[in-house]
Amino acid sequence: MDYLCRILLLLTANALLGRTSAQQVKSNVPRLKLSYKEMLESNNLLTFNGMSNSSSYHTFLLDEERGRLFVGAKDHILSFDLTDISLNNQLITWPPTPSRRDECKWAGKDLQKECANFVKVLHPYNSTHLYTCGTGAFHPVCAYVEVGKRAEDNVFHLESSQMENGRGKSPYDPKLLTASLLIDGELYAGTSADFMGRDFAIFRTLGEHHPIRTEQHDSRWLNDPRFVSVHLIPESDNPEDDKIYLFFRENAIDGEHAGKATHARIGQLCKNDFGGHRSLVNKWTTFLKARLVCSVPGFNGIDTHFDELQDVFLMSSKDPKNPVIYAVFTTSSNIFKGSAVCMYNMADVRRVFLGPYAHRDGPNYQWVPFLGRVPYPRPGTCPSKTFGGFDSTKDLPDDVITFARSHPAMYNPVYPINNRPIIIKTDVDYQFTQLVVDRVEAEDGQYDVMFIGTDIGTVLKVVSIPRGTWHDLEEVLLEEMTVFREPTVITAMELSTKQQTLYLGSSAGVSQMPLHRCDVYGKACAECCLARDPYCAWDGNQCSRYFPTAKRRTRRQDIRNGDPLTQCSDLQHEDELQGRSVLLDKTVYGVENSSTFLECSPKSQRALTYWQYQRQGEDRKQEIKWDERILATDQGLLIRSLQPRDSGIFYCHAVEHGFMQTLLRLTLQVIAADHLDDLLHRESSAHGAAAGESGHSGGNPLVSGSSSSSTNQKVWYRDFLSLINHPNLNSVDDFCEQVWKRERKQRRQKAHMMQASQQHANKWKLMQENKKGRNRRTHEQQRAPRSV
Repeated sequence: MDYLCRILLLLTANALLGRTSAQQVKSNVPRLKLSYKEMLESNNLLTFNGMSNSSSYHTFLLDEERGRLFVGAKDHILSFDLTDISLNNQLITWPPTPSRRDECKWAGKDLQKECANFVKVLHPYNSTHLYTCGTGAFHPVCAYVEVGKRAEDNVFHLESSQMENGRGKSPYDPKLLTASLLIDGELYAGTSADFMGRDFAIFRTLGEHHPIRTEQHDSRWLNDPRFVSVHLIPESDNPEDDKIYLFFRENAIDGEHAGKATHARIGQLCKNDFGGHRSLVNKWTTFLKARLVCSVPGFNGIDTHFDELQDVFLMSSKDPKNPVIYAVFTTSSNIFKGSAVCMYNMADVRRVFLGPYAHRDGPNYQWVPFLGRVPYPRPGTCPSKTFGGFDSTKDLPDDVITFARSHPAMYNPVYPINNRPIIIKTDVDYQFTQLVVDRVEAEDGQYDVMFIGTDIGTVLKVVSIPRGTWHDLEEVLLEEMTVFREPTVITAMELSTKQQTLYLGSSAGVSQMPLHRCDVYGKACAECCLARDPYCAWDGNQCSRYFPTAKRRTRRQDIRNGDPLTQCSDLQHEDELQGRSVLLDKTVYGVENSSTFLECSPKSQRALTYWQYQRQGEDRKQEIKWDERILATDQGLLIRSLQPRDSGIFYCHAVEHGFMQTLLRLTLQVIAADHLDDLLHRESSAHGAAAGESGHSGGNPLVSGSSSSSTNQKVWYRDFLSLINHPNLNSVDDFCEQVWKRERKQRRQKAHMMQASQQHANKWKLMQENKKGRNRRTHEQQRAPRSV
């Protein structure tokens, strides 16, 4: 009864506070919202809940050829089966040595949270080995992992005899981010290179060449950066022009911004950069950086900026030189909390790197575009036959090296496509952390489907729908799914197109979910069409996976408009269009002058609820008008004071994209108040008679139990009628207080009866034992021989 009371109070409050919420357009909410329990029960989630002696499952390496997901964690490297991460797991234990742990502890670090080996680097090295690095209890270390040539080799072994120094590859501090890329036997890494976490640099190590890095302790190059990702993007058809692009965030350079601010950056350097000859020896000579802007234009030219770059995903295209860049941002503002996703194209990035350099000049020493003579070849240009004809960066003229050293930043920023974010979230209790994108072939073209991880362990599934061009996009939030048992930050995501599966990492463990769940949308053509999911289509029988090669005339899909009226109206099975296959019939009883709640919630959070009423004996339906007596909520319809005229049939419809679907047909029967008083009077008399019988039962538990069972049934019937606010009660609070008092009294009476019964039993047992004792002593006296 306590639970029922709370429900009624909550529903009443929601109805009063959100009276007009059903009339509002729900364009910024996920169409479907699935809890962790719903994901498990629908077989759409597999989880690895971590190990007791490990955590921080943050470093992912997806190996489609071997069918394995390699994960770097605290003191361990794990190997999961891509088909099912709960099966065929393999494990490598890689803790720091005891001496390293002791040194870390003596340095004042936390033994459990910091003095361990947190794996930060995990890349394919060759056809048989991986290369991995970890923090090593504030002493970075790297090693090779043997995985075999083929999946059936079933090899997963750490080459402990070939440990290497991890400085410049992995950070000392596990809290610091590292971004790296291993290509052609060389490791490009953005990380910190000292114990205190102050010397941040972009390194190239391994391979045949001497290690190379950015200029040390120069805020113009790097100013307390946090690295996000590293990518190789070709510049031309000549491999000598290939460039490495780094994405990171850092503190704004002095003079760039009033006060302390964070800027998102994209940096570039040439793959064949080997440093200078007399200046910038073993330092990058082609490093340049530019600001990535992701902002919302505001009034009076004041923009709302999202500067905290969190993640980057490159969507490849037919031209490998021009991928589309997706970037996730959050705010560094103390005023509001928000997230955004911006898209960039490489043409705009290259245009900025070919534009003016940032230069400090003027009386206030402000940053201005450099308008002087730029030396030849232009700083940032790769030495190749394509541009300039230089064979190596060591051959570059001194004025080029000098200019590159003092002008690493570009003046113009890189703006996103359409000059604004494609997704903005500022009214929710979470922030974006990770992003992967899948390009999906649908009936009417290609669509990019984004999977966005959050800091509370949920995943958003969003589809970008172009309205003619890329400069006019509609973002449709399809689903919000909880993928971890407890709220936790999603720190790693990988998408397998071969398995059609998404893999997610956090401090708590690893989860796996399919990219599509067509069966959750419903059992009708209209429901499948309204979902607007590029993965799914109506195949004539059910909502199922869409395959471009399958030629079926009954296949229906409309991602661009989501219009079931045009897609499904010609089907012969009208029931499918109207949704009658899922129509529910219910009967509800209410009491005159009381309140009642008619529950009806559409599966789609985008749908608006529309109610109709049909009087008993009439065929005509009429729309229900809201007033102080009848309130509409997102959960259903609240009638605060029932009248006899309310008896009839209520129809609950879901309206979405102009399509109406009937969800519920509910018959309401209103009981007159005077008739209810008679029922309660008879019930009360019956209760009293039953109590009298119980009192004359002589304490027989069988008789007492039977009477109590019958009485309890009638009491619950009375509670049910009272719960809908019988007019003889002043309020729901009064009713709840009566119920709680009666239940406490019954519990006390029951405890008293049990105690009395136990005392009676103990007394009876004692009497029996005393009686046995007297009989035994009498018997012994009779058998004793008489004294002579």
